[in-house]
Amino acid sequence: MQDQLHRRAFLKLTTLGLAVPLAGRLPAAAAAAKAPPAAEAEAKGLTVYQLGPQIWVRYNNRLLTCYRAHRSQKYPYFYPLAGPVSGLSLTDETTLPYPHHRSLFFGCDRVNGGNYWQEDFDKGQILSTGPQVANSSADTVEIVDACDWQKPGGPVVMRDKRKIAIHVPNERLRLLDWQIEWQAVEEVVIQKTNHSLFSMRAALEISPKGGGTLVNAEGDTGEKGTFGKKSAWCGFFGRRAPGFAVEGIAIFDHPANPGGLAPWFTRDYGFASPTPMYFVERQWELAAGKSVTLRYRVVLHAGTPKEADLDALHRAWVAKG
Repeated sequence: MQDQLHRRAFLKLTTLGLAVPLAGRLPAAAAAAKAPPAAEAEAKGLTVYQLGPQIWVRYNNRLLTCYRAHRSQKYPYFYPLAGPVSGLSLTDETTLPYPHHRSLFFGCDRVNGGNYWQEDFDKGQILSTGPQVANSSADTVEIVDACDWQKPGGPVVMRDKRKIAIHVPNERLRLLDWQIEWQAVEEVVIQKTNHSLFSMRAALEISPKGGGTLVNAEGDTGEKGTFGKKSAWCGFFGRRAPGFAVEGIAIFDHPANPGGLAPWFTRDYGFASPTPMYFVERQWELAAGKSVTLRYRVVLHAGTPKEADLDALHRAWVAKG
């Protein structure tokens, strides 16, 4: 009887435009009916929210990604990277083996004897000086950050200035365009290392080890087919579970990067990186004050790489300069 009275009261107030919550007694359908549409309308397209060193980016009020730049970390990184259909992250924040991998990140080992890749902070950290939202609209969110490469209490060895532009061209694609100016503060020598530069740790379910597929632009598959080969892009795709849509993530390398397209370091458990520092005949050197510019694009796509037409996306990206 009380529920009927509550419903009648709600309907009367609704008719008058004065509907208010009734102490949690409304049925679910009535509660949903009174949900204001304004909040959802205001969240159309891309929106951004920053709290200190973390920046969350949403698309249509659903989390797309978060830039995590707290100085208690080894280095800044992005997590999650939500699939366009499932909303589940296409990367793992940390998982075995090698739990120091953090989703999507930029780092390097053996930099003047320091390690800016694995967890030992005493050997080096990449420390954000404070990320900022440089631009924000329903179409684009641009994040900028400047990072110091140093051992605790020691001098800054390198600096990087990074700019990440996030776009959603359609409901089946999310794009993260990276530009990194990497500068030597002192003379820098990097010894041969497989732990180098721009990298991703794909979610286990879309990796070959979890039933997914690793593929490059030439159609080579798996670790055996892609490792050590130069390619315009490399990525993972698959289903998160039976009945889920196929989704994937790919990294685009840019031919204007130093040395051109790099050979890829790939692993069937979900790791991929265009890694010039591993396939060198001599150590890599950069004089004090000199810098290099690196460009990468990360694509979160619905469907297979062929259905997403990653080759055409790469050509269009490179053509933009």
